Amino acid sequence: MPSLGHLLAFGALLLPAISVAGPQSPTERFEARYRSARTLRAEFLERYSENGKLIRAEAGIAYFRKPGKMRWQYEKPENNLFLVDGKTAWLYTPADHTATKVPARQSEDWRTPFVLLAGGMKLSRICAKVESTSLLLPQNPADATLECKLKGAGAARTANPEDAPPQVFFEISVNGELVRLLLRSPGGVETEFQFKNWQINPSVPDSMFQFSPPPGVVIVDGLLPTSPGFRQ
Repeated sequence: MPSLGHLLAFGALLLPAISVAGPQSPTERFEARYRSARTLRAEFLERYSENGKLIRAEAGIAYFRKPGKMRWQYEKPENNLFLVDGKTAWLYTPADHTATKVPARQSEDWRTPFVLLAGGMKLSRICAKVESTSLLLPQNPADATLECKLKGAGAARTANPEDAPPQVFFEISVNGELVRLLLRSPGGVETEFQFKNWQINPSVPDSMFQFSPPPGVVIVDGLLPTSPGFRQ
């Protein structure tokens, strides 16, 4: 199951209003698709690989509500839950009878941009530049592939290559839907999210973004990840 920080980073990428010059650009289509959405729902497949070898694949349903709430409901191969209620991020593993919590605004580090989920979310808060790329081949030839150049990425790579931030890529369909998001980290580590069946403004009760620990569940105060590795 993914780390708290990277799922929060993904949520920050998904819900902002993106401003890029030029009509009909992929980012403009993306903005038009999601800008007015208050809630979103999508089916997702998450794939974690090391040096080209698939280590784990998980699938489920993700829900988003502005401002700053999201629910990742993992269904295969195990039932797990990652939830952000606006103040606290929860990682619940039923099999371990454990729930880890982290304050949602604990860090503004690029790995855990919790601040983006609390107010006026803009991609420019974490990306110095968004540009077309050939480093990610689209699943559909008509789709566009883009790279988010993370702020501070160059300095991090210069200081210590092992601690360098991941490369962030995303694939946008012709109608502006997010098809895929890929993070490439040092050491050959890749985490990919694929999405389908997006729903705009579905009816989602607020209770879906509230976590009530079941009886007997141990609550643990979590620590934020200190490296760009995606899994804890």
